[in-house]
Amino acid sequence: MAGAITMWGFKGGLSRSGPKRVMPGFNLSLGFTLLYLALIVLIPLSAVFLKTFTMSWDAFWSAVTSDRVMASYRLTFGASLIAAALNVLFGGIVAWVLVRYRFPGKKLIDALVDLPFALPTAVAGIALTALYSPAGWIGRYLEPLGIKVAFTPLGVLVALTFIGLPFVVRTVQPVLEEAERELEEAAASLGADRWQTFTRVIFPTVLPAFLTGFALAFARATGEYGSVIFIAGNMPMVSEITPLFIITKLEQYDYTGATAIAVVMLIVSFLLLLTINLLQAWTRKRGRPEKV
Repeated sequence: MAGAITMWGFKGGLSRSGPKRVMPGFNLSLGFTLLYLALIVLIPLSAVFLKTFTMSWDAFWSAVTSDRVMASYRLTFGASLIAAALNVLFGGIVAWVLVRYRFPGKKLIDALVDLPFALPTAVAGIALTALYSPAGWIGRYLEPLGIKVAFTPLGVLVALTFIGLPFVVRTVQPVLEEAERELEEAAASLGADRWQTFTRVIFPTVLPAFLTGFALAFARATGEYGSVIFIAGNMPMVSEITPLFIITKLEQYDYTGATAIAVVMLIVSFLLLLTINLLQAWTRKRGRPEKV
């Protein structure tokens, strides 16, 4: 053993400063981290704010509070919140089925969950439009019932739900796989029914994962563009999303107006995500066992 250690150059034991680390030291790693975040995140976002600051307050307020812009805010954030909530509900069910049951075609369904990740957003939008248009495979049956999906706000909701599902499933699935079955068996042995076992044993364990999946799905939905513009119809005051309105401003060479709307979206999204993260931290802290 000693010869092997000598051969590989490890003779002499550990240094006084401690074991050798594979990764660089803290200072170097932190420097690379801050540099990377500055180049990828901070500098582009700062440019958006700096461009917006060239406007006067009256011009800024007029640009971000016009009736058409406010209608796009309501549709974008409202549909994003509803889509993320639907994905938490049904994505949780999908994750539960994939983890707790065995059935033919399970691998195929598990792979299909990731399809919105790999599918180009424009292709997804065209496919959803073909399905839910009045002459589509599904839309032709909904049209006689008075349910219009394509070219309506409901179509926006369908597209945002489609692209956000994998975020919830892939966040909740690992937590369910690592959940201790012994706790469920112990609860059942103490007389708890299935609903009590779920609400008091399983749900507190997966709640932080649900909140994380909700935040990821919401963040993706607020900035989604490609899969929405085809099925939305893009009618002003009805089915026009804010990212499309920003693109319209850029095509009109109104760069300050586009950045002003983008700043509002950034601030609102950041506040919502911060609230969700604080709630997630609170649930994790609450779920920790108390020290005796």
